[in-house]
Amino acid sequence: MPVIPDSEFGARVRARLRDEETIWLTTTTANGTPQPNPVWFLWNDEDETVLVYNANDAKRLDRFALQPRVALNFNTDESGDDVVVLTGVVEQALDVPAPDRHEAYLAKYADAIGRIGMDNDSFAQKYSVPIRVRIEKVRGF
Repeated sequence: MPVIPDSEFGARVRARLRDEETIWLTTTTANGTPQPNPVWFLWNDEDETVLVYNANDAKRLDRFALQPRVALNFNTDESGDDVVVLTGVVEQALDVPAPDRHEAYLAKYADAIGRIGMDNDSFAQKYSVPIRVRIEKVRGF
């Protein structure tokens, strides 16, 4: 059964997951301190997962083994409305290609990669660790 509801709210959530460039990924440290970070992502509507490529030295990679539960959220609109919060569990995504060979990822982020002064190869070298967030719950308004 789908986690994201078949409703007007669910349609807005799916559109944001498909179209937005950045989502906030919140992990926790060993002592429970939340650590939100903006990340680029790809949504897979079929299995309701979010793919994120991480920097090779990202501290959150070590925390995933101890604390695999994470939250994802979008910025709200100017009025504080259009709230979307997703929670789920991180898993390794060893079955996906490197970001410089991932056609859908490059279609979404090629311009953004250039904006940060990188090319596809240098980006793939720095952000080579893919993880998948399996969404378990969504809330918002």
